[in-house]
Amino acid sequence: MFKPALSFLLVCTLSFSAHAEDVDAFTLYDWMASLGGEWTLSPAEKQTGTDSYKHEAVLPLLKTNATGISFKSIGRNSTVQEDLLPNSPKQMVTMYHCKDLECNMIKATHYCVKMNQPEFIANLSLSTKERMVFDCDMSTELCNSDEDHVHQIIHEISDKGKHLKSSYLSWENKKPKAESSIYHFDRK
Repeated sequence: MFKPALSFLLVCTLSFSAHAEDVDAFTLYDWMASLGGEWTLSPAEKQTGTDSYKHEAVLPLLKTNATGISFKSIGRNSTVQEDLLPNSPKQMVTMYHCKDLECNMIKATHYCVKMNQPEFIANLSLSTKERMVFDCDMSTELCNSDEDHVHQIIHEISDKGKHLKSSYLSWENKKPKAESSIYHFDRK
C-alpha cells in the first residue's frame, strides 16, 4: 500500500530536481560574460576531435600564439560580443544579449563567413556553468532552410576556467553536416 505512494513521491522529487537545475537567462548571461578576455588557440596536440585548426586561414593564429577568440561586454554590459578568429579571413562575430527587457531568454546572432546570420536561442535546460548551449532559432527562415548554416553553438569550459572548447555545428539540407568547426582555446 505504501509502495505506490513512495514511488509517486520519488517521481515527483526527481521531476522537481531536474526542473530546479534549469538555469535562468540572467545566470547564463553572467556565465557568458565570465568568458571575457582573450583566448589563444590551444596547441595542435590539444585540438582533440577536430581538424578545424588546420585550415589555412587558422594556422597562422596557431603558429603565432595570437588571439583565437575573445569575449567582451559592450553596450553598458547589455551584450557579450564574441570575436572568433580575429584578424583572419575566417573572422566571425557572435552577439549574445537578452531577448527582452525581462531577460527571459538569451538570443544570439552569428555573423558567419558563410555569408549568413543565423539566430540562436539559449538552451536553458541543457546549459550549465561548464557547458553553454545555443540552438538555432527555429522561428527564423534560415534555421528552417536547406542553406548551409551554423545550427548550434556550444561553449565548454574546463581546467578551472582556463580551457574553452567552442563548437559551431553546421547543418545543410535540414540535417547535420559531417564537417563542423570545433576549436580548443586556452585563456591568455
